[in-house]
Amino acid sequence: MIHSKRSMLRLTGWATLAAAAALVGCGKKDESTNTAAAPASAPASAASAAAKPAPLKIAFAYVGPVGDGGWTFAHDRGRKAVEKEFGDRVVTSFTESVPEGPDAERVMRDLVGQGNKLIFGTTFGYMDHMLKVAGDSKDVKFEHATGYKTAENLRTYDSRTYEGAYMAGVIAGGMTKSNVLGVVGSVPIPEVVRNINSFTLGAQSVNPKIKTKVVWVNKWFDPPNETAAAQSLINGGADVLFQNTDSSAVLQTAEKAGKYAFGWDSDMTAYGPKAHLASSIINWAPYYIKATKDALDGTWTTGQAWWGVKEGAIDIVSISDKVPAELKAKVDTVKAGLKDGSFAIWKGPIVDNSGKEQLKKDEVADDKFLGGVKFFVKGVEGKVPGGDK
Repeated sequence: MIHSKRSMLRLTGWATLAAAAALVGCGKKDESTNTAAAPASAPASAASAAAKPAPLKIAFAYVGPVGDGGWTFAHDRGRKAVEKEFGDRVVTSFTESVPEGPDAERVMRDLVGQGNKLIFGTTFGYMDHMLKVAGDSKDVKFEHATGYKTAENLRTYDSRTYEGAYMAGVIAGGMTKSNVLGVVGSVPIPEVVRNINSFTLGAQSVNPKIKTKVVWVNKWFDPPNETAAAQSLINGGADVLFQNTDSSAVLQTAEKAGKYAFGWDSDMTAYGPKAHLASSIINWAPYYIKATKDALDGTWTTGQAWWGVKEGAIDIVSISDKVPAELKAKVDTVKAGLKDGSFAIWKGPIVDNSGKEQLKKDEVADDKFLGGVKFFVKGVEGKVPGGDK
């Protein structure tokens, strides 16, 4: 299966390494040398405590700051869910703002050196660096978000963000007055193009007159440029904004301009409560808990995972009271269909914005098709930079 890829173009600069979380109160001083002298009447519980295995050390490498309010914030919520689920059986730590360049390898090696036995890398650009470190650290298990290369101790995981984008589109299509939607795109890779298209398809399902404009910022986290792009879209007639960037800047810009927008990756309601229509979120907790359980139980194996609404990884939350009941009902129907498999977003006929048929009538896209989307669907203006159209 070919997964969507987070770009090699994320934040540049040097990584700031966070100190590894201290292990506090996880055990007593080693008293194994006194075991033979212990009285025969010593409680069995004391022996059990002495034999208790050391906690599994887990590290997370984040491409952005934990406080980005979006992508990295969502990953860190997943990390906290692991701590809550497993308690003193695990110790977690994170390093934030690790760039997608060669410095990522240094960070990964440092995390191995700290004794971590399960390491999560949360952006596509870590892929080759993690693969290299994994080859030198066979006793460590590596998990790579959004990549496609695996090894015996490296597997990949991703989320079907296009499902949340489609549900947001349903709301947008019913809330726009100008019939013009605006999207602030990060980088023009299949993941992002697929999300823009899915958002548009969702909007067109309730309003066939929809047109979508796109402005690219070519970064994942760049609040000033995200703000400028959002304002440009508003100036171009868009009255509902969507984004595939990591900060809350688009929503905040819409709030100031009296327009509507959505949260992305995390619930962003608080950043623009008047503009906020809903937030398309990623819940990494189910996968992180599964991966940790696999490592603890000794059942961890390599492979690839791409989770969505069905697995509890994707949702749309905090739908505004401004959204009419019939639109909310439509979203609920779509969500239920995605959960039980009865609804497919990418089902033909689908044509691109040049008129070329991409999916025939009733044809359902498979994951290989979805992983290679490089065109805009009908209704999206412009061409994909470096794409087919």
